[in-house]
Amino acid sequence: MSTAVPGTTGVREVSVFGDAIAYFNEAAALLNLDPGIKAILTHPSRQIIFSIPFQRDNGSIEVYTGYRVQYNFARGPAKGGIRFHPGVTLDEVTALAFWMTWKCAVVDLPFGGGKGGVTCDPRTLSISEIERITRRYAAELVEVIGPDKDVPAPDVNTTPQHMAWIMDTYSMHHRMNVPGVVTGKPLEIGGSRGRVEATGRGVSIVALDEMARLGIDPKGATIVVQGFGNVGSIAAKMFVDAGCKVIGISDVTGAYVNTNGIDVNGAIAYAQEHHSLDGYRGGDKMSNQAMLEVPCDVLVPAALEKVLTVENAARVKTKLIVEGANGPTTPEADHLFARNGIAVIPDIVANAGGVTVSYFEWVQDRQGYFWKEAEVNERLRENLIDNFGVVRDLARARGTTYRTAAYMVAIDRVVRSLKARGVYA
Repeated sequence: MSTAVPGTTGVREVSVFGDAIAYFNEAAALLNLDPGIKAILTHPSRQIIFSIPFQRDNGSIEVYTGYRVQYNFARGPAKGGIRFHPGVTLDEVTALAFWMTWKCAVVDLPFGGGKGGVTCDPRTLSISEIERITRRYAAELVEVIGPDKDVPAPDVNTTPQHMAWIMDTYSMHHRMNVPGVVTGKPLEIGGSRGRVEATGRGVSIVALDEMARLGIDPKGATIVVQGFGNVGSIAAKMFVDAGCKVIGISDVTGAYVNTNGIDVNGAIAYAQEHHSLDGYRGGDKMSNQAMLEVPCDVLVPAALEKVLTVENAARVKTKLIVEGANGPTTPEADHLFARNGIAVIPDIVANAGGVTVSYFEWVQDRQGYFWKEAEVNERLRENLIDNFGVVRDLARARGTTYRTAAYMVAIDRVVRSLKARGVYA
């Protein structure tokens, strides 16, 4: 079944990808896309909906709904995560798969976009119940996923363990070991070194590259990082390692600001011990929204979507915004930043480190040879810098923002692949 790309329907993140569709349309207009090509690109290749019956630990039977959307195959197998959440819908998964298509293309990975999910609440399930759901989900998709078809990965409420169960289920059905069916696996069964740190590392890589262009010396440059999960905490640590001064960090408990510099390693240790930053005394506490307006050289929104809006954009005092989160900036705020001379490195570039190293994992699985972490990190740096350079050059040549240029690069790459292959009819 194929339907047009949804706009702002669904829950949680879907509105963010309504913004992604707005960004797509803006870039597509500058590319003067043929209407037929645009029609292909605004429809998913495949949407799959299925039931997942499973037995609870107490013997009762329940049925959940599973989804997998394979949005585009022009450049290669579909690629995208699997999420377990009560708010998962077909519209949401389709929109996320749409966005993944451009994210993979802008960093020149040989993948199309995909996404999947199960409408369930993992908090109400035991580990054994989650395993049964995951394996049934994999079994239902065994004919349409695979290293050359569709390569899932972890997403909201899924982990390397879920990927291990999917890999094992798929391998059992095929009577052979197939590690390349998923990425984000444990190292013991074909995962890649450097994968856990990849997204945060990628944020710091492109940020430092743009700081050099802007003439911002890392030594003493002030950084504010909203979000102190895997992405934000690792990015903050990388900034400190480069000589920067992180002056603000935050999580759901609030923001903590110290203009003399946050002890990032100490904050990471505190968050690990206490499972949050609640009670952290290394900075003055304020709201997350207030921290976004603290003057700094670089602002890294790495937590929630739509935190930079037309309501607060004029009060943001920074030289560079690097989007570690998905969709933290609304189109209206993005335009205001452009008018105010604030550079924004968009999410599809800034947080593409994770999917890039997932690609490296897929490559390593297929060749049966695994790289040292230093090699993974160097290849990540090279890929992000090279492709960000393409985006930067196009933005300069066409007089657009980095975001519009990023979508133009991504769309053009998919279109070129589509035209080379032709339309099978």
